[in-house]
Amino acid sequence: MEKKAVLKNRQEVEDFVRGCTFYGTGGGGDYAQGVDALMKQLEKGHEIGWVDAGALEDGYTCCPFLMGSIAPESPEIAKERETIYGLGLQTHDYTQAMVGAVRILEQLHGQAISALIPIELGGANTAACIAAAAEMGISAVDGDYTGRAIPEIQQTTPFIKERELLPVASFDCWGNTACIAGSVNWRMVERIGKMIADGGYSKCAQAGFFLPVKEMRETVIPGTLSECFQVGRTIRLAVEAGRDPAAAAAGTVGGTIVCRGKVVKKEWWDKIGYYWGTHTIAGEGEFAGTQLKIWFKNENHMSWKNGEVFVTSPDMLQVVDTETGFPYTNNKIEEGMDVTVIAMKAREVFRSERGLFVLSPKAFGYDMAYVPAEDVIGN
Repeated sequence: MEKKAVLKNRQEVEDFVRGCTFYGTGGGGDYAQGVDALMKQLEKGHEIGWVDAGALEDGYTCCPFLMGSIAPESPEIAKERETIYGLGLQTHDYTQAMVGAVRILEQLHGQAISALIPIELGGANTAACIAAAAEMGISAVDGDYTGRAIPEIQQTTPFIKERELLPVASFDCWGNTACIAGSVNWRMVERIGKMIADGGYSKCAQAGFFLPVKEMRETVIPGTLSECFQVGRTIRLAVEAGRDPAAAAAGTVGGTIVCRGKVVKKEWWDKIGYYWGTHTIAGEGEFAGTQLKIWFKNENHMSWKNGEVFVTSPDMLQVVDTETGFPYTNNKIEEGMDVTVIAMKAREVFRSERGLFVLSPKAFGYDMAYVPAEDVIGN
């Protein structure tokens, strides 16, 4: 593993954010926002990239993250937001909001933070974390706390490893600040955090998981940012060479193509700060006769193949454009699209008892046992 990686131009930024979006499994925030955040740092002359966790000296780390729903904003909500915040008030972008949340956390602990760790992999969430580190002149770690994207804060390795979450500092894009100093459990932290974000129309950054470097090293899933860059680059190169980008991506991540076809139905709703719904895909070509349904709560978590339970969280499902291999977040998928679905094994830590407790069918209210993807697919 390289000790340090630096993104030097727009193509490298786009490759990286494409890979983050791929591992986002339908969530993790918008690709365009992630590219914009990193390009602004490049234009400022800041170095953007990441370092191996083992290269860090002693110090303190934290995890800033975007909080809120990725559901499309209704005209009514947009009008309400403009009425409240459209009166010449100062606004902040996601990078500034993350920096603001980290600064509050530093004040709460009375300690400077020397490195930031992304909470998850996703087009906006990972990129904004790296942009915030660049803006602050500190390191971003080559790793994250999930190895994919997730909807709830307890679905992370700090929960599995029983690390400290609180306090959580909040700074939204309008400059409103808050702090969750205590809570009865992690799920209430998630719920309260979502309510804070909802007050700022889902344009909010929060920061928590204040950990010494040693505890961070024992908790982080290492090397995941490098993995994102590799798969994002692989997709682009496959398209340029006229090869199947979905197959190239699957080969890179050790995944399996489980369906190719057309999105024939989309159902969705926005509830309690999450984007919920189901996509139905009718298989074509070698997958003719296959109907694949994917249920999402921000990210893809359950699927049914011809009515039978198929791949589920913590294993990963990503929907990509069949022609370009571009990975879709769920709010970008529409009926009529030609898509390919790739299944990937979960990170091993999430197949532990404590991992399955927070990220499996039962964690989402489905009364069924988790079956590993490789057993379901037959690979």
